[in-house]
Amino acid sequence: MPERTQTNTDTPAERPLGDLGRRLATRRAQLGLTLPEAATRADMATSYLKHLEEHPGAAPGRGTLLHLADALETTVPELAGGAVDLPPGLEQAAGRPEFTKLSTDECRSLLGTHGVGRIAVSTGSGPVVVPVNYSVVDGAIVFRTAPGATPSLAVGHRVAFEVDRIDDAFSRGWSVLVQGRGRAVTDPDEARRLADSAHSRPWAGGERELWVRIDMQAVTGRRITV
Repeated sequence: MPERTQTNTDTPAERPLGDLGRRLATRRAQLGLTLPEAATRADMATSYLKHLEEHPGAAPGRGTLLHLADALETTVPELAGGAVDLPPGLEQAAGRPEFTKLSTDECRSLLGTHGVGRIAVSTGSGPVVVPVNYSVVDGAIVFRTAPGATPSLAVGHRVAFEVDRIDDAFSRGWSVLVQGRGRAVTDPDEARRLADSAHSRPWAGGERELWVRIDMQAVTGRRITV
């Protein structure tokens, strides 16, 4: 298949919202594609795709974005950042979805080493679910928070922790639920080790020096495919 280079035949598009290059590279990594493989799928030159990923100011035309969205199994709004403030799952359900349980090993693999998950804790006014930046260290969920903040209420209690991935373009995805008891990491050496090993820092910023560890007592997951 001949490589497709950028030409002036594309209909001009509005400047992409957000960092298009980062979104392209992230989606390509999620699919496990190399740069040449993704470029071949999109019928464009590898050098041009590399340019799009590495130059934040790149503004390809609508036609190019459509080729990229198709190649990366996503949508133009997702690539351009137009769906950043929209909740996942707005697309229609697939015609004949398949619903399967994930094994414990699959669940642990999907949890990965870091990301954003949601922790459910009990408060004086009832149960609350909040997002946290987490890592998996020594088989446990770990995250940093501030004393008195909602996530810190996990300390000393059995809690639920959930992560998921939804692919709106293809109406498929997965979710993993962890149940376990939270504890504060009070040993200075352990806290330093977590700081060195964890991949995610709290996006909220500020002083968040309390490390919380959730040992996985029960891990379950489900996947929806087409």
